[in-house]
Amino acid sequence: MDPKAVKSDLVLILDFGSQYTHLITRRIRSLSVFSLCISGTFPLSSITSLNPKVVILSGGPHSVHADDSPSFADGFVEWAQSNGVFVLGICYGLHLLVQRLGGEVRVGEKQEYGRMEIEVEKSCGIFGGKKVGDRQVVWMSHGDEAATLPNGFEVVARSQQGAVAAVEDKDRRFYGLQYHPEVTHSPEGMETLRSFLFEVCGVNAGWKMEDVMDEEIKVINNMVGSDDHVICALSGGVDSTVAATLVHRAIGDRLHCIFVDNGLLRYKERERVMETFERDLHLPVTCVDATEQFLSKLKGVVDPELKRKIIGKEFICVFDAFAKELENNLGKKPAFLVQGTLYPDVIESCPPPGTGRTHSHTIKSHHNVGGLPKDMKLKLIEPLKLLFKDEVRQLGRILTVPYSFLKRHPFPGPGLAVRVLGDVTENNALDTLRQVDEIFIQSIKDAGIYDSIWQAFAVFLPVKSVGVQGDQRTHSHVVALRAVTSQDGMTADWYHFEREFLDDVVQKICNNVRGVNRVALDITSKPPSTIEWE
Repeated sequence: MDPKAVKSDLVLILDFGSQYTHLITRRIRSLSVFSLCISGTFPLSSITSLNPKVVILSGGPHSVHADDSPSFADGFVEWAQSNGVFVLGICYGLHLLVQRLGGEVRVGEKQEYGRMEIEVEKSCGIFGGKKVGDRQVVWMSHGDEAATLPNGFEVVARSQQGAVAAVEDKDRRFYGLQYHPEVTHSPEGMETLRSFLFEVCGVNAGWKMEDVMDEEIKVINNMVGSDDHVICALSGGVDSTVAATLVHRAIGDRLHCIFVDNGLLRYKERERVMETFERDLHLPVTCVDATEQFLSKLKGVVDPELKRKIIGKEFICVFDAFAKELENNLGKKPAFLVQGTLYPDVIESCPPPGTGRTHSHTIKSHHNVGGLPKDMKLKLIEPLKLLFKDEVRQLGRILTVPYSFLKRHPFPGPGLAVRVLGDVTENNALDTLRQVDEIFIQSIKDAGIYDSIWQAFAVFLPVKSVGVQGDQRTHSHVVALRAVTSQDGMTADWYHFEREFLDDVVQKICNNVRGVNRVALDITSKPPSTIEWE
C-alpha cells in the first residue's frame, strides 16, 4: 500500500513505544482517514517523504530525562512549522514537544494513573463545543508532567489534581494531551480525535477499503512480472484466504495455492477447508501432506519460540519443493510467495527498522514474520501487512469472499503446536486437543455465540491431575479453555460464558475425551497475557 496513492490526507504516527500506539492508528482509520505508524526516531527524510498533513507523537514508557530516551529527528519542529503540518503530542509525546521547544518537564508531585477527571480552562477546537468549566473522564498514565510551557503555548485543560492535561500553540499548530484519548477508558476520546482532525486540522477523510483493494492490485502487478508465477500459502483462515483472492484478482491463473497439512491442524480441518476452497472460492489449490516432516522436526521441542522457528523453516522447505515441481511443469520457477501477514503480526514480532517498532519488546515471533529463514529464495508478497483483522474482513467482503470464511476465528500459523504446551509428539497430545477443541467450538456454535467471540480454543497443558471417573482413581491430562472478545487482536478481554454453558461443555469433554479429567478456564485479559498461550 503506497501512502502517496491513498485518497485521504495522511496522519503519521511517530511511535515511541506506547502499548497504545496501535490504537491511535485504529481510531483514526475508523474515521476514514489513512494513518500510518513508523518509528519515532526515524530520520527526518522518512517523515517528509510521506508528506503527512498531521503528525502524532505517541506515548511511551520512557522519561525525557533519561539518557537513552527516544526523540524525534533534529529539524522536525522547523519542518512542521514551515510546511503547515499539525502536530499532536500524547503523554510522552507532549513531554517531548515541551522539552524540545524550551519548556520544562519534571517528575510530577503526584503521579497520575488510571481514570481521572479533567476540566476545560480555555475554549479550543480540540475539545469541539466544550465550554470552560466542562469536565470529562480520561485515562492517565504518566509520572512526569509539563511544569513550564514553551513560549506561545497555553493550558487548555487541567486534571483534578491541577496538572496540565491539554495544551495548544495555535499559531504554530502544536497541540498536546497528557492523557490517552485513543483508549476506551477515555469515553470522549474519539470525539476529541475527531474534533482535532476535522475541526482543527481540516483533514480530508477519503480512505476507503475499495481504494486499498485497487492500490494493492496495482502494487502486485508492478511487483510481479507479466510472465511470473506466484505461490500462495493457504491456511484456511481469513487472512490467507483474502490475500489469495486479492492476488488471484490481480494476476489470475499465475497464482498457485498450496495448503499444507503439517499435522498441526484442528479436527478434520484438512477435509473441511479443501471442500470450501473447491466449492466456494474456485481457487487453484494443491494439498500437500507434510505431517511426518513437521512432527519429526518438532519431536522433543518445548520452547515456543523454537517451535515457531522450526515451523517457519519447514513451511519454506515445502514451498521450495512445490516451486520446483511447478518449475518442471511450467518451465519457469515461481519467484514469489504470498502470505496473509497482518499489522498485529508485524507489531508483535517487533521487526527490524523499517516497520516502525524499534522501542517495543518482541512479544512473540510469528512464523510468517520472525520465523522465516534468512536464506529464503522466494520473495514475499504481503498485501495485508498494514491492515488489522476487521479491515481484512471488510476487504474480503468487497472481494466477495464467502461469509463462512470471513467469520472464522483466527487460527495461529504454527497451528496446534502453540496450543500444546510442551512436546507436541508426546502423550497423544494433538489428538486429545483436537477432540477437546472440537467439542468446545461446536458447543459455542450450537449456543449461537460464535460470532460474538473473537477467538476460542482449547489448550493442552503439560500436567496431570488426580480425578475420579467410574468410581476409580485417575491420573489424567488437564486442558484449558480460552475465549476472548476483541476488535483487532491487539487487546482482548475474556468472554463471559453462562454457567450452564460451561457445565455442559466440561461434562461433554470429560465424558467423551479419554485421558482428560480436569478442565480449566482462562479468564485473563490481554494485556497482561497474550491471546495464545505460546
